Amino acid sequence: MDTEDLRTAVELALAGDWDRAHRIVQQDEDDPVACRLHAVLHRIESDHGNARYWYGRARRAPPAGQTPEDELREILSGLS
Repeated sequence: MDTEDLRTAVELALAGDWDRAHRIVQQDEDDPVACRLHAVLHRIESDHGNARYWYGRARRAPPAGQTPEDELREILSGLS
């Protein structure tokens, strides 16, 4: 997935537009960053089962003690 699309998805999620962010990340279900973003969006929605699934697809453990917003900022920083 294009880095600009991923940045846009993170920015939308941080702005509270989770639906549009979700539509972007669903376009590439193999990209690890898109999968991680997908997981974070499910955390925000309190859909923890789906979040665990997407963290697995991203090959990451769910973060302990990190808010979804902090994780989104971390992802955004990594995209810079």
